[in-house]
Amino acid sequence: HHTKRKMSSLFGDVTVHRKSYSKQTHAAHFPMDEQLNLADDQFSDGLRLRIASESIKGSFDDAVEALAQTTGRKVAKRQCLNIAQDVAQDFEAFYEQKRFQEPENTDSLLVLSFDGKGIVLRHEGLRECTQKAALKSTQKLNSRLSAGEKKNRKRMAQVASVYTVQPHIRAPELVMQADKEEGNVHQLRPRPRNKRVWASVERKSIKVIEEAFEEALQRDPEQKRQWVILVDGHPHQKKQIKRTMKKFNVQATIVMDFVHVTEYVWKAAWCFFEKGDTAVEGWVAERLLKILQGGCAQVAKGMRSSATKRLLENRESVDKCAQYLLSNKEHLKYGEALQGGFPIGSGVIEGACRHLINDRLDITGARWGLVGAEAILKLRSLKSSSDFNDYWSFHKQKSKERLYQ
Repeated sequence: HHTKRKMSSLFGDVTVHRKSYSKQTHAAHFPMDEQLNLADDQFSDGLRLRIASESIKGSFDDAVEALAQTTGRKVAKRQCLNIAQDVAQDFEAFYEQKRFQEPENTDSLLVLSFDGKGIVLRHEGLRECTQKAALKSTQKLNSRLSAGEKKNRKRMAQVASVYTVQPHIRAPELVMQADKEEGNVHQLRPRPRNKRVWASVERKSIKVIEEAFEEALQRDPEQKRQWVILVDGHPHQKKQIKRTMKKFNVQATIVMDFVHVTEYVWKAAWCFFEKGDTAVEGWVAERLLKILQGGCAQVAKGMRSSATKRLLENRESVDKCAQYLLSNKEHLKYGEALQGGFPIGSGVIEGACRHLINDRLDITGARWGLVGAEAILKLRSLKSSSDFNDYWSFHKQKSKERLYQ
């Protein structure tokens, strides 16, 4: 039979004429649809790719507007979301097949880094415990929350990154100086290479952590290189990382992110100094330098005894900082880390959190469904890891298998 179907393209609606072959008890077969690898809805490949790209950049409202202005087709917001979800569905399969590629030919450091970030979801997308807490909190009056605070409305996304970087050996004094550097004279720092970043809000955090180890093992299956794992000191995440190291039989050096240590020390400092006292900077710098030299235990003890001597009443931040330094001391050996040229700051993962989540999923007023949030995270992860073009070809091949084979 001669049949036709309507397609929505970048240039407006077009009609595709093609032959169909059919017989009783069998679905009709359209060879030309298969040849052109047409989707099972009315949108052309060009339009689907454009919708996915626009949905990565900004809100779905912005995507709708951009398409209306620059193409011959007006697409509804709901259709943009559906297409983004459809395009993102082969994300895991894509990285699964990438694991059979050649290992990296280098002896540079192999760095894994992890972080967690909350995303505001609609009630049905929250984890069960958060849903219960949210229900309780709606039944009683809460005092006004501080700006940006959203109680019992968030679900944690696990963010991971794996990259290669040359060792950068430096002295502790140099690290402290680098923070104060002014003008345009900066120390040249080796840039991360072959960087992959991704995040998931739908899957369990342990699954994402295991994926990072699988990615690293694909790059260095015989573990000939030095592995460094950067963490932020979250106890549950640390446990999961250690469990995964055991599972994959991996040897790696775990390093606590120095930025987090700095935050703890600053909070402790304000227990000893009045607001606006400039002497606080010298106090903080002195302690941080000692920590960088590997003396975190001495700093913790000194801090506590100083608070006791001064009979400080408000010393909660001092005790918190000291406890943090002592309970994490095996991962605060910065003297050794700097001599080995390891990274000690989590700039890559902080950037990943900002780019994957803050810039798109945290825009004002956004409340996500779980599936929609996960789809956008996957597409943005592909873009950030420079894998989007390869992924698109892989996705089209997978779509063909699903629809026509």
